[in-house]
Amino acid sequence: MKIVAVLSIIILPVVFAYVPAAKFLSRIQAVGSSSSLFLSTSDFKNGLTIELDGVPFKILEFLHVKPGKGAAFVRTKVKNLVSGTTQERTFRAGESVGAADINRVEMQFTYNDGDNLVFMNMETFEEQRVENKKVDNILLMKEGLSCQVTLWNDQVIDVALPPSVTYKVVETPPNFKGNTAQGAMKPATLDSGATVNVPMFIEVGENISVSTADCKYLNRDNN
Repeated sequence: MKIVAVLSIIILPVVFAYVPAAKFLSRIQAVGSSSSLFLSTSDFKNGLTIELDGVPFKILEFLHVKPGKGAAFVRTKVKNLVSGTTQERTFRAGESVGAADINRVEMQFTYNDGDNLVFMNMETFEEQRVENKKVDNILLMKEGLSCQVTLWNDQVIDVALPPSVTYKVVETPPNFKGNTAQGAMKPATLDSGATVNVPMFIEVGENISVSTADCKYLNRDNN
């Protein structure tokens, strides 16, 4: 015990000289707890899952604000992954926030039974049903698509599609001679059922890459 006390006297002043006390203590708390991990607002990024009031939230947007007067703070827009609602939350700069104890599993979408999307864990071959409301841009989901399914307390709270996916255009108006408008777009229906705006030169039967975050055309992909 005397050795530990001596080491503490020697080491702690050195640690605090390089690491802010609040942040250091939060890291110790994280190490000392098997169920809780604490983050700082400096760790914030879009898509990060945190726990507030015992509920998992996903950060959709965040902005570090340094006013001319007063303390700095971080303004966020977060999504409640249990209820599906969004709200704005403000945190003090450097404030500690709990990270949600979640598990992410790669699963393959197989079919939609009407009320739920059915996924298969390709390692265990077990099926997992997910309520339609848990999936953003559900019309971009297509059979065989590999997604990241997030579980919290053995409950599915989020499904993330790959950042971009290739789809086939099944319906779109034809281009026409004399069309020289720069940046002109037209609607196109994809094989998943979603409709996106595409450049005028895209034709039926072509494959295009689409951003799943905002359902926007990225480029032609006929490889």
